[in-house]
Amino acid sequence: MLKSVEISTKRRTEFIDVTDMLRKIVSDSRVKDGICLVYTPHTTCGITINEYADPDVVKDIAAQLEKIAPQNAAYSHVEGNSDAHIKASIIGSSESIIISNSKLILGTWQGVFLCEFDGPRKRTLYIKLLEG
Repeated sequence: MLKSVEISTKRRTEFIDVTDMLRKIVSDSRVKDGICLVYTPHTTCGITINEYADPDVVKDIAAQLEKIAPQNAAYSHVEGNSDAHIKASIIGSSESIIISNSKLILGTWQGVFLCEFDGPRKRTLYIKLLEG
């Protein structure tokens, strides 16, 4: 099963918790055991799994990524979003999550985030459920 979801981001840098949406997609499917692949086909946003209970965690991640790739550094890419490309490359564009008994296997504090680095934009998230 393949599903696509459009997500509108509101800020240049934003971490959007998509965990509950993914849980619903899995529970509504007929997949009992397998893998949930989450992928975004954009070069300036990514997908990550990290703590979702404390919003300061994603704030800290965003702040450290800004130190690694500051928005206003001297980049060769003329579009003005080189930092977003670098941050998205560090985060990555996909995650794989085990499905067991029709539930995502995530740690107690883990959540799945769409990570926007060049917003606001409309982003597509693809979710592929593989049974087996």
